[in-house]
Amino acid sequence: MAHKRRVVAAVAAAAASVTAGLLAAAPANAVADGHNAPPGAFPFTVKFTMTDIPNPDGTTRSSACSGSLIAPQWVITAGHCFHDVNRNPVSGPVPYPTTATLGKVDLAESGGHTVAVTEVRQAPKGDIALAKLASPVTDVAPLLVNRHKPRVGQKLDLAGWGATDSVNPTPGTHMTYGQVAVSTVADPMLEVHGVSPAADTSACLYDSGAPYFVPAGLTAGVLVSVESDGPDCPHTTPETTTRVDVVADWIAAQVGYASVAANE
Repeated sequence: MAHKRRVVAAVAAAAASVTAGLLAAAPANAVADGHNAPPGAFPFTVKFTMTDIPNPDGTTRSSACSGSLIAPQWVITAGHCFHDVNRNPVSGPVPYPTTATLGKVDLAESGGHTVAVTEVRQAPKGDIALAKLASPVTDVAPLLVNRHKPRVGQKLDLAGWGATDSVNPTPGTHMTYGQVAVSTVADPMLEVHGVSPAADTSACLYDSGAPYFVPAGLTAGVLVSVESDGPDCPHTTPETTTRVDVVADWIAAQVGYASVAANE
């Protein structure tokens, strides 16, 4: 979780008209060249809160990651968010107490869901893991999982609960969002760079696992990749994400059905 994960962004004027309307309603420059998500936006975006994470010296700490709902009882995130004392990614029972909050854009709001995570499954390739919730969330539309190879120049939205910059970073209490474009396509990684509202729009610490997606209105979309690593935020250099299309069959087998779709 010490990886450099962020989100600070907004939707460009070239986005779909519904998303453009969201941009107009959001406060400008609310978060490090980005925008705070208004109520009701991107309810599938998950804030993970981890406590009692063991350190090699016997002490413990707390941390956070981001993720997205892809099935009523499953959240996808970065594999490195769940690890042993030596920071090796692990599968099985959740290695430390973890809760998933979704269905709202601010922790001070009522409503939404906060559900315990019970199990973790690491993907066979890439920095991806699936986290199983203690109970299903049935009133939030999951993101569909992309099966098509992304293309250079493709525009993606980004939403997460990370810090706003790398100076004394703390997990966010309000979801932020923005837009990036694909720079490089490799297997299984995907590099992206900031597009709107600025070239340094980027993910930040505690945004590990945050979704990069093609939106379908304000409450649904198709997941293309998840946040993995990058420089201190904000920055104009490439950010490393992990493609979901390369493990789409594995994801479908884990969650019990094929929640998949073509992107765009």
